[in-house]
Amino acid sequence: MEQRVCGRTGREVSVVGLGTWQLGAGWGDVSEADALAVLEAAVESGVTFFDTADVYGDGRSEQLIGRFLRDRPDAGIFVATKMGRRVPQVAENYTLDNFRAWTDRSRANLGVDTLDLVQLHCPPSSVHATDAVFDALDTLVDEGRVAAYGVSVETCEEALTAIARPGTASVQIILNPFRLKPLERVVPAAAEAGVGIIARVPLASGLLSGRYTKDTLFADDDHRTYNRHGEMFDQGETFSGVDFEEGVEAAVEFGKLGAGGRHPRADGTAVDRPAAGGDLGHPRRAVARAGAGERGG
Repeated sequence: MEQRVCGRTGREVSVVGLGTWQLGAGWGDVSEADALAVLEAAVESGVTFFDTADVYGDGRSEQLIGRFLRDRPDAGIFVATKMGRRVPQVAENYTLDNFRAWTDRSRANLGVDTLDLVQLHCPPSSVHATDAVFDALDTLVDEGRVAAYGVSVETCEEALTAIARPGTASVQIILNPFRLKPLERVVPAAAEAGVGIIARVPLASGLLSGRYTKDTLFADDDHRTYNRHGEMFDQGETFSGVDFEEGVEAAVEFGKLGAGGRHPRADGTAVDRPAAGGDLGHPRRAVARAGAGERGG
């Protein structure tokens, strides 16, 4: 698996990471055994980057990763977690006291003294403009609670604001063939500043996998059912904000690029990689997705 330095963290990680929202909740039922098998399959395929959050299953995702890390202490896993969604979304709640409490909880869940990377979890735009928030994040680093911090964002403007902060190690933003705008300014700005870019929702919640039809149904507790139109949180988090039926049709067009084993990259070009599922709730899909990193994808 190809490795790259993750921005200002200074740590090398696999170019293909494992997002673990689905191990916590929001993607239908995933048993503990299946969750641990997904983590194992990913690592065996060369993945060394896990992304999670303290609210995924109210900590279940972090706890499962923590259990896995205890069983595989030499796997060299870099864990990026997120915080900030446990309170009403106003800048006044992004305080040092809350940051300490949230990171202490994540450290306990993961079983580590220092978090590799903590990211603000899609905070309001006003948070990005608040110096005290980033001063508090710097304090977390000084105290040894976290090794580095970043921001997960909803918009390109938020990303650019975060990149301009000298302590920001990474920015996580939706990037896939439906959402290419970050390539215009965000990715170049991050490269110039030495800030890492973590592409999230790369397969548009599975739409770009080619596995779904217009008749596909998801479980009631799957966000692809209950948040399809932004009923519970930002619509962009589900199918990248694309209408499901239109997305299925678009996936067919993208699938034409897949003839001969070539699949679309986030930038709209094609790379050699095996077919991969849109979510990684099964070990086989973790292995298939990891194969992209061995082929430049």
